Amino acid sequence: MSASPSTPQHDALHDPATEVVDLCRDLIRIDTSNYGDDSGPGERLAAEHVAALLDEVGIESRMVEDVAGRTSLVARWGGSEGKGLLLHGHLDVVPAQKEDWTHDPFAGEIADGYLWGRGAVDMKDFDAILLSVVRARARAGRVPSRPIALCFTADEEAGGHKGAEVIVRDHADLVDDCTEAIGEVGGFTTTVRGQRIYLIEAAEKGMAWMRLRSRGTAGHGSMVNHDNAVTELAAAVARVGAHEWPVRLTPAMEVLLAAVGEIAGTRATPDNAQALVEEFESSARMLGAVIRNTVNPTMFDAGYKVNVIPSEATAHLDGRFLPGHEDEFFATLDELLGPRVEREFISHQQPWESPTESTLMRSITRSILAEDPDAVVAPYLMSGGTDAKHFGKLGMTAYGFAPLRLPADLDFGSLFHGVDERVPVDALEFGARVFDRFLDESCG
Repeated sequence: MSASPSTPQHDALHDPATEVVDLCRDLIRIDTSNYGDDSGPGERLAAEHVAALLDEVGIESRMVEDVAGRTSLVARWGGSEGKGLLLHGHLDVVPAQKEDWTHDPFAGEIADGYLWGRGAVDMKDFDAILLSVVRARARAGRVPSRPIALCFTADEEAGGHKGAEVIVRDHADLVDDCTEAIGEVGGFTTTVRGQRIYLIEAAEKGMAWMRLRSRGTAGHGSMVNHDNAVTELAAAVARVGAHEWPVRLTPAMEVLLAAVGEIAGTRATPDNAQALVEEFESSARMLGAVIRNTVNPTMFDAGYKVNVIPSEATAHLDGRFLPGHEDEFFATLDELLGPRVEREFISHQQPWESPTESTLMRSITRSILAEDPDAVVAPYLMSGGTDAKHFGKLGMTAYGFAPLRLPADLDFGSLFHGVDERVPVDALEFGARVFDRFLDESCG
């Protein structure tokens, strides 16, 4: 276990909680907006900043680029005992419109006990937690005996094709000794009937970003046209958007809902799964998406003049399918679309699942309970996508664990990619302490 705060190695210089907030502020202030192409500022400046922070404590880094400016960073640390552990974050963020925010999304302002800014929730909070722990331990000479790969990637917000995918495809030697991986979107709290629950990501839905296309007969907008591409596609998209997908419980959600059922005094079943999800209140929208497949229309484009019926219309869908239910997902989707609508993938990535019981999961649980002994720790399935999809191709067991103890009334799920993204300052400090304990538990 970690040494007590009264011991010398946890003075201000060696306490990871001391600098975690400043590290997060500095990362937020580096604009790494990812627009889904290469038109943004890229991740090079952020990668150089992280490399300098690691170099300052004697850890060398290697830059990886497939496209100029779309930079990832990998560093090796730790000893040589046992199999390697990958600790991975990402450097890019989704764009933000300054005028929509209470505080400038790239200023890293602190107000009302929160650090505000794009990436404060996803994902520069975890980058800062990871860096603060590594730097404090390196300064104190508390180097884990286990080999560690530290990875900060580009392009995660657009599927990781110019970041983690490049590392796995072209530079696997930097991480392929790692059998386990820890990344983002887990370890944060939600509250059910006054009971604090830490959600640990143990599974992830598959991703199907798709472009739809319908073709018809072009013509004058004033004439009858029963072969209208816009009408055909609009009807198909409406069917997809209105479809109610059935409940399907995967192992991680069975464990989580069983824990909630115990708190609520009932036994979890597929029939009452939605009711148990509603017990999460502010997190219900997010968790309601992981007991079923989902697909949402997100873009529609057709035509070039009001009195011209175009020969083609396109739309985009964001589809997410549960582990083990991909065939059902696509069979249903194709039935909804009908024979006259074509679809093609923009990104197609497989789901993944890790054991809900494992040595690493037990290390995660012990590190949380050491700081918050009355809490419940449970696995969950995450609705979005992370770089774990790519690193999983190398056979790693993966979990999402960026520990944050949050106020019960904070709708944390709505802050992911949302306006006024923010994280409590004390949650960052808590996360650094817990993650420090986790390295003791899992790495020696």
